Amino acid sequence: MHEVSFDEALELIRGKDPRYARDCYLFIREALDHTQKTIGKDNRGRIRHVSGQELLGGIRDYALAQFGPMAITVLEEWGIHQCQDFGNMVFNMVEIGLLAKTEKDSQADFEDGYDFYEAFRKPFLPNSKLTSPPNDVKTRA
Repeated sequence: MHEVSFDEALELIRGKDPRYARDCYLFIREALDHTQKTIGKDNRGRIRHVSGQELLGGIRDYALAQFGPMAITVLEEWGIHQCQDFGNMVFNMVEIGLLAKTEKDSQADFEDGYDFYEAFRKPFLPNSKLTSPPNDVKTRA
């Protein structure tokens, strides 16, 4: 039996759960690497397990760095509308063996993440627009 490649694993995942674009899974893997490196700086360079909340923060930071003001648009194009979507993808990757989890890890770790408007739109708004989201923008938890 041969070891399944990342590309083959993604095809298996997307065969079971086609909600999310293939590119988003690649992004999650890159965001995890980014998060581990960031945490590693604080942890004397050692790689350690990343919690769901830590990963959400890393995903936010990585998306803002990679896509800037287009981050929310890119994520929505990939089918990502709330933090729970990240959790769904992470656990799809866990189920297929691409990622590992501990006994403490749960999809619920991603439920109380951040509001996408606050995380991805607000950092780029001029001060005059920082009062509240426009009526035509839906905020998501």
